[in-house]
Amino acid sequence: MLAAVGVPSAIEFDRDGYKLLVEAEHEAGARSHLQAYELERRAPRPPRPIAVPALPYAWVGSLCYALVLIGIALAVDNGWWRLDAFDLGQLDAAQVQHGQWWRGWTALTLHLDGPHLAANLGAGIWFGYLAAAVIGSGTAWLLAVNGAALANLIEGWFGPAAHRSVGASTAVFCALGLLVAYTWQRRLQLPQSWASRWAPLVAGAVLLGWFGSEGEGTDVVAHLLGFLVGGLLGVAAARPPLERWLARLPQWLAGALTLLVLAAAWTCALS
Repeated sequence: MLAAVGVPSAIEFDRDGYKLLVEAEHEAGARSHLQAYELERRAPRPPRPIAVPALPYAWVGSLCYALVLIGIALAVDNGWWRLDAFDLGQLDAAQVQHGQWWRGWTALTLHLDGPHLAANLGAGIWFGYLAAAVIGSGTAWLLAVNGAALANLIEGWFGPAAHRSVGASTAVFCALGLLVAYTWQRRLQLPQSWASRWAPLVAGAVLLGWFGSEGEGTDVVAHLLGFLVGGLLGVAAARPPLERWLARLPQWLAGALTLLVLAAAWTCALS
């Protein structure tokens, strides 16, 4: 390296090791060049992850989610509605194919038993909270619930006519897909290492495989569709035009629209 910059030097070996020798008048210049060379050779440190502050009131959406599922479970179990409310609200592919679109939403609120309800409560509260912390409580649930209903309708439209299913798990995995895709898109715009940038998608895929295929009778297709629809919505929500539009939508209004759609779906089912 010194020869390249025109500094004469020599290398000698003694019992202490190799030594680099330069003439006294070139010592300062040689040291400066060597230090600059060492700095150039050092691999650049990956940038530190940038912490994105959590949005306020992320817990409100999860609380409403729990109240809706528990309230509807009590209403159906105790016969506070029509006694055939479960049959009217479940995702029945044959009925969906005959135009009963509301089953895409009502099926999300029904569960087979207590453990089924408890599992979806725990996972939905957690994934919904994480999504709400980065997107906004009302917006996250508006996208997750309606995205999950769309996934249900896709399964109902294109699945076998005999297919039937219930449960909020489609919304749970839609919220997960929404969270990881939105976070991934936001990280693309930040100075991050490649591992940090792609970590959300990898983590989401692992969680989908871990929880989405576990248990007997699990509707893997519904979970996968929910995750994919949520991912598409997450990518779209992170794009500047839609992101600006969603930012102007008050969170309370987005949450109210979510509840209104569910109420409209159940009104259609029960009438």
